[in-house]
Amino acid sequence: MNDLAPATVNAARHAPAPPLAMLMELTHRCPLKCPYCSNPLAMDRARDEMSTETWKRVISEAAALGALQGHFSGGEPMVRDDLVELVRHAHREGLYTNLITSAVLLDKRRMDELAEAGLDHVQISFQGSETALADHIAGLRHAHVKKLAAARLVRGAGLALTVNAVMHRRNLHQLPAMLDLAVEAGAQRIEVAHVQYYGWALKNRAALIPTRAQLDEATRIVEVARQKLEGVLNIDYVVPDYYASRPKACMGGWARRFFNVTPSGKVLPCHAAETIGHLHFDTVQEKSLAEIWAHSEAFNVYRGTEWMPEPCKGCDRAEIDWGGCRCQALALTGDAAATDPACGLSPHHAMMKELAVAESAAGAEDFAYRMIS
Repeated sequence: MNDLAPATVNAARHAPAPPLAMLMELTHRCPLKCPYCSNPLAMDRARDEMSTETWKRVISEAAALGALQGHFSGGEPMVRDDLVELVRHAHREGLYTNLITSAVLLDKRRMDELAEAGLDHVQISFQGSETALADHIAGLRHAHVKKLAAARLVRGAGLALTVNAVMHRRNLHQLPAMLDLAVEAGAQRIEVAHVQYYGWALKNRAALIPTRAQLDEATRIVEVARQKLEGVLNIDYVVPDYYASRPKACMGGWARRFFNVTPSGKVLPCHAAETIGHLHFDTVQEKSLAEIWAHSEAFNVYRGTEWMPEPCKGCDRAEIDWGGCRCQALALTGDAAATDPACGLSPHHAMMKELAVAESAAGAEDFAYRMIS
């Protein structure tokens, strides 16, 4: 008699390919208070963060597992005094190193140290194209000016730069200026990413979700800019799922190419996975990354296609979108295994569209800011 759980049996038959990338949430501390914060609702405190030596071991294990990229994130990773040491270790282990930052703590000394340590790339988030609105959204005075100065430091150090433009109803009118900002900052890439509504952003959905007319205009602006700026600026565009007809391949598919390590050492298939409360996530204190990647029940439960319900099972897009977002399915249907409501074939698709239309039309103005210590 085979007493293995179905997810474990599935993993035994289909050994996963090595991951492409590891996201390291070094801390959940952050000076910003963004109303769409992607940190979990229950955040790790500073006293629970992993030590430098533990993070270095995790980085070495990721490289041995076959990961090619190491992304340093948070919260704000620059609140960690050991960031330079960790970047240096990742560089020595052969990982392509990327810093995902608000940049409000980046000065020339720190930039020079990070560049010397082997940092390859920096992603800076911008909340708007001008100071008043950007600072209002970030919940921090002078944040925008500091970000612009940091972008100059990154390019001055010879590093690649991506502008993360987080877009929503309150700042979409600034999209053309955001594209200009990225060009003027010397960025090679901009990610025009509409807010996705889970975690803290779900609390602020009514204040953030754009109207259909706003979304259509944003799409037009991006299409025109891609032609105009071809060879100058690479533009990635992520639309809000609430107006989609097909789901996106969230993180390239559950536990297919990516994993996330939290400040306290939990290993997750995506940064929002802890919203699925019935799953147990192993920690690097308990098990090696290799064991977690291949055998963790939480990683295998939605990996591949065998878990899929109808109409996903047998769909010709099953190995394109990999079932969409499990966290979104849970948030809107109460079932993490349900068809992602972003799919037009989902029985919940109409409800998702109705939510978008109703909340964007209501025009809620007040944010519930995220207070992080």
